[in-house]
Amino acid sequence: MKTITVKRRTLQIYSVSAAVLVTIILGYLIISTISPPAKETIEAKFAVLSKTNTNSCGGTFNYVDSMPDDARIQGSCCSAMDFHRYSEQIEGLQEYSEYEKIPPDPYDVPVLLARELLDYQKNIQLTPAQQLIYDGAVGLSHEGGPCCCKCWHWYAYEGLAKYLITKEGFTAEQIAEVWDLSDACGGAGHVEGGGH
Repeated sequence: MKTITVKRRTLQIYSVSAAVLVTIILGYLIISTISPPAKETIEAKFAVLSKTNTNSCGGTFNYVDSMPDDARIQGSCCSAMDFHRYSEQIEGLQEYSEYEKIPPDPYDVPVLLARELLDYQKNIQLTPAQQLIYDGAVGLSHEGGPCCCKCWHWYAYEGLAKYLITKEGFTAEQIAEVWDLSDACGGAGHVEGGGH
């Protein structure tokens, strides 16, 4: 009888220990998925993207449509990428990670997502009240709109704004923040009132 009792206690200790271990592992996995990207990961991506130039100031709808479906629009279009600014952008966009239409890295946008955003730009019609939200975002954003010039990025992020306003109820402040964090022109920061 004593042996059975000891075995039961031992089994109980093992089952409690296993439950604690599983909880710790699950907690680590959850925390690691919601925490900001590791510095090494950002540095590795920066090392690649800062040397890539499939992004373009001059390209609009035709530019994106001409790319293969599995391509990615990568790198900056105007100035050289700045690591400190890039890190700020990636960390800031983590706040919006629940919204799958917001690219998590403005310097690495899948062509298929860019096409979807461009489609929103052409097909989503804003009501007068929604247009006021959009116009408010233009006034609040550092670039005076989705980008410093009317390239593919401008129109795609205009489409993103239309989607976020109509489907997710975003405010002018939120749209402006997403635009500012999604700048893909390169450089160390923004010039107030638009342009680099």
